[in-house]
Amino acid sequence: MSSSYVVTDSLTMLRRSLRHGIRYPVMLVSSLVTPIILLLMFVYILGGTMGAGMGGGAGRGEYLNYIAPSMILLTVCYGGGTTAVMVSVDLTEGIVKRFRTMPISRSAVLTGHVIGGTIRTMATVALVLVVALLMGFSPTSTPVEWLAALGLLTLLGIALTWLSIAFGAQAKSPGGANTAMLPLQLLPLVSSAFVPTDSMPTAVRLFAEYQPFTPIVDTVRGLLMGSEIGNSGYLAMGWLIGILLVGFFWARTAFNRHGRS
Repeated sequence: MSSSYVVTDSLTMLRRSLRHGIRYPVMLVSSLVTPIILLLMFVYILGGTMGAGMGGGAGRGEYLNYIAPSMILLTVCYGGGTTAVMVSVDLTEGIVKRFRTMPISRSAVLTGHVIGGTIRTMATVALVLVVALLMGFSPTSTPVEWLAALGLLTLLGIALTWLSIAFGAQAKSPGGANTAMLPLQLLPLVSSAFVPTDSMPTAVRLFAEYQPFTPIVDTVRGLLMGSEIGNSGYLAMGWLIGILLVGFFWARTAFNRHGRS
């Protein structure tokens, strides 16, 4: 099959993915509203105390600058739920088997889900960022640092979209696919997203420091706020590439196996 057909089929599946995403408005709204509610709650209810606890005369405004990058990252993590459910619906309702009998590119369905999921995720990221800016978030990054931060978030979105496809393909039902995403959505909560890891008990601190989301959020925060990144950037890229490779091969294997069964 020529590359032109592959591109055309992928664009068709992308349009299908974006249209079908509207069928799950509750999940789309939840992936947007949850980070915003957490941002409002932590800044306006807990921000004064949390900021003071960070020392150095920090207050509510400083804590907003600390937590806003975390909420942006959390939005990326929540974005995969809709994709996982859509993939599970495709497989359990048999539409993928029908696609296999049609003269379309075999990779187009997955490509449509990946690009569509990433677009939905980055659109919600933009909305959460606007809310944070309206609340007083004041990044000090240069245009190059902005591009680097957005590139990192986009790579995270692509990696987690592949992983959500794998979860959706492995699940026995759409409800199971949504539930399977919960650990991935909760993992950033046990990181440096809300407080520095050195304020945590030893066992929790060790877990937080050696899980993937701490270096990722530290890198995004450093790029946006001009703080020291250290080796977090290298660790973040290593984790992201690892997650992307695992998600890519797992998703393709699970999707193809399920589609043939």
